[in-house]
Amino acid sequence: MAAIEDDEVSLILEEQREEIMAAKTIACDHDLAFNLQMQEALAVSRAAYTSSVPDSPTGDAATVDFTGAEEEFDFTSLILQDIARADQERRDREFGEQEMKRLKVDLDRRIHDQKFAKELMNIPEGDWSKHGDNYQKPYSLGAGSSSSSAIGNESFRVYCKGLVSEEMIGDTRAMVGGAGVAICDSTDNLIWEVKKVLGAEESKSPEIAELEALLHGLDEALTFDLGRVTFFIDHFKVFQYVTGRVEPRQSAVATLVNQVAVLQKKFSYCQPSLLTRNDVKFVFKLARGAIVSQIKWPEETSKGKTFKETCVICYEGITVDKMFSVDGCFHRFCFSCMKQHVEVKLLGGQTASCPSEGCKSEVKIECCAKFLDPKLVNVMIQRKKEGSIGVTDKVYCPYPKCSELMVKAEVLEYTKQFFVGAEQSGARKCMKCGHFFCTQCKVPWHYNVTCNDFSKTKGYQNAGDGMLKSLAQSKRWRQCIKCNNMVELVWGCYHITCRCGYEFCYTCGAEWKKKKATCSCPIWDERNIIRERNAIPPRR
Repeated sequence: MAAIEDDEVSLILEEQREEIMAAKTIACDHDLAFNLQMQEALAVSRAAYTSSVPDSPTGDAATVDFTGAEEEFDFTSLILQDIARADQERRDREFGEQEMKRLKVDLDRRIHDQKFAKELMNIPEGDWSKHGDNYQKPYSLGAGSSSSSAIGNESFRVYCKGLVSEEMIGDTRAMVGGAGVAICDSTDNLIWEVKKVLGAEESKSPEIAELEALLHGLDEALTFDLGRVTFFIDHFKVFQYVTGRVEPRQSAVATLVNQVAVLQKKFSYCQPSLLTRNDVKFVFKLARGAIVSQIKWPEETSKGKTFKETCVICYEGITVDKMFSVDGCFHRFCFSCMKQHVEVKLLGGQTASCPSEGCKSEVKIECCAKFLDPKLVNVMIQRKKEGSIGVTDKVYCPYPKCSELMVKAEVLEYTKQFFVGAEQSGARKCMKCGHFFCTQCKVPWHYNVTCNDFSKTKGYQNAGDGMLKSLAQSKRWRQCIKCNNMVELVWGCYHITCRCGYEFCYTCGAEWKKKKATCSCPIWDERNIIRERNAIPPRR
């Protein structure tokens, strides 16, 4: 029936087009005939006039143009453009309907295949070995369009996210909004996703944007003829509104909440669920993409057409390929501003976060390779790794060209694959360079020599750890027995608190328990306590 109506519309449009073109041709013919008649009349009049007035100062009389000095407005072209536009809209609508029908059939086929796969998984092994080749359940093409389609009986998930952001569009600061919607099956396999640009009224507040996204998501679900859906949102106040726990005070918000309630009744099952932002990250990205599409503009360059957008830090128009998107919040800044921001934070020993005011999304160092020096990126990744490993769990490869940082438990498990008795001997294999080393002596592995015997050799004394212990002995440094960190007492009492948290006596190394000494050594020495008034206390 719909196909017959579309054919009739197409036929009517074509007839109108032909009639208008014919009318335009007749009008042109009438204008031409009128002009010819007027020119003939003018020629006769001129002949009579020139015979009575022989001495004409200009000779031949000037030709008069009766077509009009001003060009007439072409209404016919406008009508033809409207007809062409209506025809194109009809074609687009037909294509959209065909595409939606195809997606429905594809979704129905997917549900059919998943159910059949579950049935096959539940078949006993003995039955499968005997009759496995005979199991079949072909998909019927008519099932996708029937009223009893499996789509209406399956459960689906609708993820919605609306965003409002103050952005720079050229030299103007404006509020823009965007919505993202994703429809997934019960196992979170993506079926359909779409992003939508929100208008000025829809971008008045974050709550309105969230509700507009929710309405759009439920509309999309109804388009697919889904019967059972759970829609997910990460805005707690909106969740309170749609569950009826809180009444909205603003009339615009209340109207949207009522519209959501009306759409919910069109499903056999439709309930909301609250998630964290990280769980709706993919629709968050869609909504942010809808915003970005509004703030970029085309520009012709020597390399062809490109798009630019304004960096909200430096207010410069930057090409989109030179803009960095922060993972998590998807705020965008130019490479130059991000480079300066991240370098300042890293040099201050801080973790770089999104420069947008109030945003706490972390800028991942791994993603900064686009604008940071690769060496700096590697150094910061190493620092981050060091910070994530406890002091007592760290172990470094002693080979100068490697110096790889590893976790003691991980490198032990790795070494057990290659070295028998690794745990008792202290031998470890570097996970990067592959060389063996001793975790107790902190030197390359001493084959067939115990750690006690090796510590008495010149090789140990000339090695890095041996030289350090020799220097510590001469300087009277104390080594923490928990993390092996060297401590030097410059001033203060003999109660030492190591960076690993272990407390001990600097004189004898005995442990302090509950802020009390377990040895009889003096707690302080007057020479380490009393200093000159203007003296700057050295580091401890």
